[in-house]
Amino acid sequence: MLPRWHIFFGAIFTLVVFVMIPSLSWFYLTLIFLSSFLIDFDHYLVSAFRRGKVISLSDSLKYHDELGIKERAEINKGIKRKGDFHIFHTIEFHALIGLLGFFWVGFFYIFIGMFFHSLLDVYTGLRDGWLHKREFFFFNWIGKKI
Repeated sequence: MLPRWHIFFGAIFTLVVFVMIPSLSWFYLTLIFLSSFLIDFDHYLVSAFRRGKVISLSDSLKYHDELGIKERAEINKGIKRKGDFHIFHTIEFHALIGLLGFFWVGFFYIFIGMFFHSLLDVYTGLRDGWLHKREFFFFNWIGKKI
């Protein structure tokens, strides 16, 4: 899903949370909203690593556009490869943020935004046929690298 859609749906989700819990602090609502799309910062990190330098956000978007075209062509041919690894999208990272919520409640709201983002990713991946390329477990990825 493109960042603009994560921002759009994150805003709607945050508004729904506000309507359901009007007493919730604006600070916590802001954490939910920001984490619903800033989790994608790992996409920027991957593109910068792949290019071997610090790149602009527009260069990162271009990298992912080009990669998406290549991956869609492979999927259409029946080729199913794993894609780039995104650390912030893993179950373990989500669990870490959730556990940190026991020490500072702000992490709980960050976890909610991240979880919503991941639900959107799973839905989009299933709908568009690319869910197979995402590695959801950090330790699986590490095991394949060793």
